[in-house]
Amino acid sequence: MPFSFSTTKAVVVRRGAAKDIEAVAGPLLGPRILLVTDPGLSRLGLYIPALEALRRQGKTVVLFDTVEADPSVGTLHAACELGVAAGVTGVLGFGGGSSLDIAKVAALLLGSKQPLDEAWGVNNARGPRLPLVLVPTTAGTGSEVTPVAILTLGGDEKRGISSPVLLPDLALLDAELTLGLPPQITAATGIDAMVHAIEAYTSTNANNNPLSRILAREALRLLGSNIERAVSDGQDIAAREAMLLGSMLAGQAFANSPVAAVHALAYPIGGIFHVPHGLSNALVLTSVMRFNLHAAGDAYAEIAADVFPDLADVAAADRASAFVRSLGELILRLQMPSRLRELGIPEDALPRMAFEAMKQQRLLVNNPRAVSEADAFAIYSEAW
Repeated sequence: MPFSFSTTKAVVVRRGAAKDIEAVAGPLLGPRILLVTDPGLSRLGLYIPALEALRRQGKTVVLFDTVEADPSVGTLHAACELGVAAGVTGVLGFGGGSSLDIAKVAALLLGSKQPLDEAWGVNNARGPRLPLVLVPTTAGTGSEVTPVAILTLGGDEKRGISSPVLLPDLALLDAELTLGLPPQITAATGIDAMVHAIEAYTSTNANNNPLSRILAREALRLLGSNIERAVSDGQDIAAREAMLLGSMLAGQAFANSPVAAVHALAYPIGGIFHVPHGLSNALVLTSVMRFNLHAAGDAYAEIAADVFPDLADVAAADRASAFVRSLGELILRLQMPSRLRELGIPEDALPRMAFEAMKQQRLLVNNPRAVSEADAFAIYSEAW
């Protein structure tokens, strides 16, 4: 079967690698570097060793640390203005998915001068971009190996850019950066990574391919066997490293075999009610999977034991449903909210959310079962 597969040019997985980032990333980024991160990481000082290492090498590093969750177009423009003023030669993204997404698009706009309005959508970003290095500090988005960036426009609308031009030159995975991440963030980002793998495996996109499916299954094995350990013990570096690797593999999978209805229905939850992306996915995951069972049951049955090995003993006909139940039970064990109403989302908001979800056709077309606005409302109602 014909398919294409693109991913980040180089990946470094090594504990403590951020402390000597100049050895692997310095030559790529040039003499003047825009470091994109968020206020939380500034308070923690997680990037300080990397910043100091680059400066010791004679690099000029300008810091942009005001990236918010669900980052806005205004934040992107502010980062680009700082980059232009400093004449930067490369971009270093350091943090969670929001910071990495801003870094990606800033590198694109600074390098190409392409207007943002011309870059939205699939394969509309022309490039070139500035040299780009991404360092994730959470194990969830896989943004360091995906060609996608999501930004929030005025109001509650989220819009994406998807192009291989956004893939960085280097992804650096250092599990030490994830030690001590709070349990609720570890849980939400871990479920987010699982959703990436599940949706990549079951995507109806024409580019669903053997490499993505292999990566998705290995991601699910790593994530399923380590997420509870990582949540219960923030200092378990072996579990943290496995989660980081699992997240990256899931990112490589869905970067080539795109996600579907779980993400489409999660976006209005995040956009309207500012619920973190991973948690938004978790809130609708099992409801969407139940909706998909008739169309995707065989695929769910194939991957069920990757996450929950004991499901290998369940009859094939019952395994898909057992998989959905087990995911719901896992979310509860991780002490995550499991209902929309637990987040203060009112029932009368569900019709608006269903309407907004229909704007995500680039994702809905990949779902194993067609989703109408009425279907989206029913899924939200079940999840409420």
